[in-house]
Amino acid sequence: MSFLAKTLDAVKPSPTIAISAMAIEMQAQGKDVIALSAGEPDFNTPDNIKAAAKAAMDANKTKYTAPDGIKELKQAICDKFKRDNELDYKVDQVCVSTGGKQVLYNALMATLNPGDEVVIPAPYWVSYPDMVLLGGGAPVIIECPIEDNFKLSPAALEAAITSKTKWLIFNSPSNPTGAGYTFDELKALTDVLLRHPHVWVMTDDMYEHLSYDGFEFCTPAQVEPQLYDRTLTVNGVSKAYAMTGWRIGYAGGPKHLIKAMGKIQSQSTSNPCTISQWAAVEALNGTQDYIEMSRPIFKARRNMVVDMLNDIDGIVCPKPEGAFYVYPSIAGLIGKTTPSGVQIKTDEDFAKELLALHGVALVFGAAFGLSPNFRISYATSDELLVEACGRIKEFCNSLK
Repeated sequence: MSFLAKTLDAVKPSPTIAISAMAIEMQAQGKDVIALSAGEPDFNTPDNIKAAAKAAMDANKTKYTAPDGIKELKQAICDKFKRDNELDYKVDQVCVSTGGKQVLYNALMATLNPGDEVVIPAPYWVSYPDMVLLGGGAPVIIECPIEDNFKLSPAALEAAITSKTKWLIFNSPSNPTGAGYTFDELKALTDVLLRHPHVWVMTDDMYEHLSYDGFEFCTPAQVEPQLYDRTLTVNGVSKAYAMTGWRIGYAGGPKHLIKAMGKIQSQSTSNPCTISQWAAVEALNGTQDYIEMSRPIFKARRNMVVDMLNDIDGIVCPKPEGAFYVYPSIAGLIGKTTPSGVQIKTDEDFAKELLALHGVALVFGAAFGLSPNFRISYATSDELLVEACGRIKEFCNSLK
């Protein structure tokens, strides 16, 4: 009899973390590796945010806080939701956790019962299905192919909903594709949800501020106010403010759900880092200059990477609306072989051979639920992106 819980049998380690670990190990061995696998801005946390953290330490704000966050940060989050998303939340409708991942996990743990279904469009962020499984639920995956710009259609959503459906997990702009839903596209989905009042919406808005070419971000409860009472609006400071290591995520939602999520957190991690919370207050309340500075840089990188990848025979790379990822198809390369005779049967084969032979680390599409593709994070320097795309082209051209 195994000592470990049976729920772990269906759960996989995070592939993005695994690929990053392989790249780090190769670098430690002195090998030349370009890592494009981690979703992390290469910019430093803005100085005003770091100054707020230092001021908090100098003021000895280093003790435990309420398990789900300080009132000052919750109020800043309420103000942000009103300012950016036209959503009215009160302080007791907001929770703060150790990163957005914990927010999602707490919500699923607090609501799922055995047999409950959670609809997840694919490509999806790698952790969604496994968190559902850990919570005792059943992921229901809807493939959203490249022909549909990786977006969920109303008809596909309608077909996936059953009497057992508890949540739809929604992410726009998307990790891994960068695809963003317009107001009209999102309204068509919320119209479906209005016909199914038992289905709740968990919306992951982490890439809200990373959008390009005039794309206007919107979130489900903003598009359809009738969904307000059954929507958990999730966000964080990691991507928008280059604060990945500070580990602050947050959500607004119905009071009873937020209270239940707080109960879970009080018996697991308790409060997020106190100093990080005070830094997040400044991020949300202070100058937003960093967002305006970084957006055009990310846009230029996106354009460069899309152009370079589309110049490679066998690769098709759509231009995404937001985030800092591209998700090209390698359907034209499947079945080919490397010079040493290794056949590329899957996108995982492609990623492993590319890393081994040319030192470029990226994440294979199967990790995100849709193949044959791979994800590149272009949140790194132009120089590294040009070199990495050149190596990818060299590798692809060597396939026979």
